[in-house]
Amino acid sequence: MAQKEDATAATAAAEPAASQNGEDLENLDDPEKLKELIELPPFEIVTGERLPVNFFKFQFRNVEYSSGRNKTFLCYVVEAQGKGGQVQATRGYLEDEHAAAHAEEAFFNTVLPACDPALRYTVTWYVSSSPCAACADRIARTLGQTKNLRLLILAGRLLQWEEPDVRAALRRLAEAGCRLRVMKPQDFEYVWQHFVEQEEGEAKAFEPWEDVQENFLYYEEKLADILK
Repeated sequence: MAQKEDATAATAAAEPAASQNGEDLENLDDPEKLKELIELPPFEIVTGERLPVNFFKFQFRNVEYSSGRNKTFLCYVVEAQGKGGQVQATRGYLEDEHAAAHAEEAFFNTVLPACDPALRYTVTWYVSSSPCAACADRIARTLGQTKNLRLLILAGRLLQWEEPDVRAALRRLAEAGCRLRVMKPQDFEYVWQHFVEQEEGEAKAFEPWEDVQENFLYYEEKLADILK
């Protein structure tokens, strides 16, 4: 069952002119837009172990044009290994509710705010879309400062991959040691099995959408071009 955690009030206050889609509202003359902005609840990060089926089917679909998909869903697996070789694993998901922070940033603020220097961390993210430029740079800095942390990011789609700042940030992220991959059909099936709510006593098989393989190859080619 999903839970909600309040983010810091300072962060929310610092973004007064942000829309739900993460874009600046340059024109607040429209009374309806202003009314919607004022009525937004405080910024929240949604967390849980399994996300609803309809969220997965819509948000993780690897379409070329992601109209209406204004959130990031981040499913994570954290494996912490001690000197004795024993591994402790945790998993869950994060969803950014509004524009004040992103799921990638929330992960380091709430799930893994600090790394025990006595442990080695292997983290895997399955994200509905790749990080924005700001998040990619934040992740790169974290990896540079945390030598006992390894991160693999598997993205369903590439966010704004044509933008020069996004492309440069993804390259810096890879140079910092992050492994970046586009999600294959098998990865979507893994998320379905391990992170999506199933009906009690009846686990349904993953049914891939028609163009899942075609879109994977499309994004795989784009990512390879960015990182070359």
